[in-house]
Amino acid sequence: SGYKVNNASQYGVFCIKQDNTLWAWGSGTSGRLGQNQPPSTRASSPVQIPGSWSQISSGSSRISAIKTDGTLWSWGNNQGIGQLGLNDLSNYSSPKQVPGTTWASVTAGKSGTTFATKTDGTLWSWGYNEFGQIAGLAHDARRSSPVQIPGTTWNTAAFGGGGGLYATVSWTKTDGTLWSWGSQSYGQGGHNNET
Repeated sequence: SGYKVNNASQYGVFCIKQDNTLWAWGSGTSGRLGQNQPPSTRASSPVQIPGSWSQISSGSSRISAIKTDGTLWSWGNNQGIGQLGLNDLSNYSSPKQVPGTTWASVTAGKSGTTFATKTDGTLWSWGYNEFGQIAGLAHDARRSSPVQIPGTTWNTAAFGGGGGLYATVSWTKTDGTLWSWGSQSYGQGGHNNET
């Protein structure tokens, strides 16, 4: 009992308890269970991922999570595009640290792009960039390590995952302004156009 964070996907569930322990169950596809086991491993009851954790976000086949000390960790499928933020294209079946120690939040989008904020209000992104999700980079310019999005007052996110039609990023700043970029095939960016 005492779960405080619950993050589920089609393949499994990840929960952080009130004592900051992290637990996972379901499919171990691509090493998602973080147990350093073969990808075919499944867990029908919770297994603990060592460490003291404060936040977790799961994409379709990868996990990003922040420990209570402000470090950021990733594991699972890197899909050959660097979506784990580890400056390589390898898959990992146990947590590996992303550079930096002042991470505040993380959002692992289903389209293969990850976004994270630091405690200084900066916003960072890495992974897939087919529709310009990593603001400031040309389309299809993939990154396997964090790239800073311009600005220092970023706050919260609503990142649309899934396929290309949903690769849209909407983010607020601490002054209450709302910003969006990425795919806009249906005008979902809110810019009165479909560019």
